[in-house]
Amino acid sequence: MILAAIGAIIGAIFGWKRAAKRGGVTADKLQYATSHGIAFLLVGYFIALFMARMGI
Repeated sequence: MILAAIGAIIGAIFGWKRAAKRGGVTADKLQYATSHGIAFLLVGYFIALFMARMGI
């Protein structure tokens, strides 16, 4: 589960920077951070699930 949390944090940072690069206001940055955070959280969760299934 730690991979999912790390993925969410990295995704939020990535989304915030992406919105800032596009010149977004605070609401845009929060929306991008949230959506990227959720996406990266899901990727991290599935990686952790796969690793658990494989016994890694």
